[in-house]
Amino acid sequence: MKKLTGYMAGVNLGGWISQYRTLDHEHFKSFITEKDIRNIASWGMDHIRVPIDYPVIEEDSNPGVFLEKGFAYLDNSIEWAKKYGLNVVIDVHKAPGFSFDTPDKNTLFSDPKMQDRFAAIWKAIARRYQAEGDNVLYELLNEIVEPDSTRWNPLANRLIKSIREEDTNHSIIVGGIQYNNVRALALMPIFDDPKIVYNFHMYEPHGLTHQRASWMPELRDLKKEIHYPSDIGIYLEVLRTFNREVMKEYEGFTRIDKEFLRHLIKPAIDFIEKHDKPMYCGEYGVIDHVDMASRENWSGDLSDLLLEYGIGRAVWSYKGMSFTHIDKDGKPISERLVKAVSKVTL
Repeated sequence: MKKLTGYMAGVNLGGWISQYRTLDHEHFKSFITEKDIRNIASWGMDHIRVPIDYPVIEEDSNPGVFLEKGFAYLDNSIEWAKKYGLNVVIDVHKAPGFSFDTPDKNTLFSDPKMQDRFAAIWKAIARRYQAEGDNVLYELLNEIVEPDSTRWNPLANRLIKSIREEDTNHSIIVGGIQYNNVRALALMPIFDDPKIVYNFHMYEPHGLTHQRASWMPELRDLKKEIHYPSDIGIYLEVLRTFNREVMKEYEGFTRIDKEFLRHLIKPAIDFIEKHDKPMYCGEYGVIDHVDMASRENWSGDLSDLLLEYGIGRAVWSYKGMSFTHIDKDGKPISERLVKAVSKVTL
């Protein structure tokens, strides 16, 4: 088992230079500061995952010309992280022609010009940070929205090669299709590169983690509360209303608990056992308005399981984004929750 040393417990900086409401440099300067990185380090975490949307570093009106004021935010995050003993995952969250939340508008996989731009962006990132050490990892693209792997796998291979033209040192995180679904790991190739880390996201069961999420019509108007752990009945009731395909995952179980979570991440466990490659869970978490005991219990059980199998992880998200771990004063919303997501060893 190849443990992802230095990346076992992290937190996402969502809503900063990714998924912002508008491209606003005053927001970028204030939303995350050195104080936040010091705060994260004080929790005992070992890294941060920094999502970035490409318009921060490249304008659509001027492709191939990279913006120093945009790169400065990545520079700062790396310097602050080094100061407080943290590592950094640079995650391109949105790419030219691609956003995980607008699949009907994406052109990246059909437009060679967009692919050229994306490869050039990764070359620029690799060129800028190639002198950094193991304190930095690259993540190709967040939550690929494709029905199958026929277009993503070759593009991922091209992006890896583009990075390697500038940087042969750093490990590269690659996730699969269907929003980095753990079951999509089986559709991924073993890339011809010794420094690839394989990636999935874990928000299952969605009935729990996304209950009453405003952006999910199937769950937005739930009348009953879903708790964790609990008997399976309420989960099946929710699944029948929006996702019958996933119901087979529940066969043979009577409770939603730690062993059920182990069952859900089994594709990652199988992948590790078969290929002996490092594995990373780049996002996991439970939405804010779920009762705190359920958030704590689910996060604690999943963290323990990922640690058991040597899988690195980063919880979504540090601040805001409907999955916050701090209050308006920067204090943990729950000491038990923060302790669960910050554990680096069992």
